[in-house]
Amino acid sequence: MNLSPAYLQWREATLQEGQQEGRQQMVENFLRARFGEIDVTLSPIVAPLLQLPPEELAPLLLTLSREELIARFGE
Repeated sequence: MNLSPAYLQWREATLQEGQQEGRQQMVENFLRARFGEIDVTLSPIVAPLLQLPPEELAPLLLTLSREELIARFGE
């Protein structure tokens, strides 16, 4: 069965979007579990955290304090 290039492109984009949303949910859930709600101070660090590869992200989320995360990834 040959699939159209447009379908394959749509499928790939949809899969990537789903992975990105899942990763964002994971980061937000982890921040909530460690620090309570995601307030206006924590909210801006989510996007920069999502840019990190998983092997860098996990240790930072596990070890850095709230203040350290904000200092490193906040604006």
